Amino acid sequence: MPFVSYWLFPIISGLVWLGTLLGLFLHWVIDTHEKIYPSMEQGQTIAYISDVGAAELKPLFVVGCVLTTIFLDAAFISDRLLRHKGRLVPNASLGEKILSGLSIAAAFIGTIGLTFLSGFDTERHPQLHDIFLFLFILGYLLSAIFLCWEFQRLGKKYRQHRVLRLSFWVKLTFVLVELGLAIGFGVTRNRGDSNTAAIIEWVIALIFSFYVFSFIIDLWPAVATRDGGRYDLRPMTTREMEEAIRRGSFADATAAALPRITHDSERTLTDANAHPTVIPAAAAAAPPPHFHKPCRTADNL
Repeated sequence: MPFVSYWLFPIISGLVWLGTLLGLFLHWVIDTHEKIYPSMEQGQTIAYISDVGAAELKPLFVVGCVLTTIFLDAAFISDRLLRHKGRLVPNASLGEKILSGLSIAAAFIGTIGLTFLSGFDTERHPQLHDIFLFLFILGYLLSAIFLCWEFQRLGKKYRQHRVLRLSFWVKLTFVLVELGLAIGFGVTRNRGDSNTAAIIEWVIALIFSFYVFSFIIDLWPAVATRDGGRYDLRPMTTREMEEAIRRGSFADATAAALPRITHDSERTLTDANAHPTVIPAAAAAAPPPHFHKPCRTADNL
């Protein structure tokens, strides 16, 4: 199948996560009629995700979290390997490679948090659950920040690849929104407003799924290089060329379409006194003038 590629990893991860959230929420609303779980606080009427996941649907919660992290980590690693091989826009500096490595390391921290918070549920291990919840949010936020930084640097060097700018803005939006929601979640929970905190937690989890889906943008271009070609060396389209010229990326546009400037644009002639005389290329390329040799009387004989 021509379009089956690495972009399937974030699709699987995102769908599993959305399916897990939907299953937990519908079970709590429809099957249990908004049951008040033992892990819920006094006066709390809206369940946290972990409240529902600590009850009879704990196996679904654990499996959903584990599968989500496995395929999301596969997307992170695929992105790094494909850039290393040149099948995606490659990292052009050591700093970009370091940022890519930091994003993967932070994602693994988030993986540990999400995996273990599902196992150490809030009913039986409330303190451990909160620690792993913090690691989950912190890890993936840091990962998104490092990715934004990496794509911002790549976008300045490869202006013709607009997918880098798109991915940068999507992930930056995720960072800003999730950071604001995480702060709101912590404030409302510390104030004892559990219902508001629970609503914010569901929203955070939902937005996280869109962050997972954003990796489709990053991995989709690898479809064009599945035969072994390098993505950075592929010919520029007319639209990309015009965009590069408009944005001032003449290094990219000139290499692909504009006339090449060489040292032959000027030619140097040296006379007997070794003083160079610079003659413009146009004059040097012009045909020599035709001189009419004067006729002598002897030539007519």
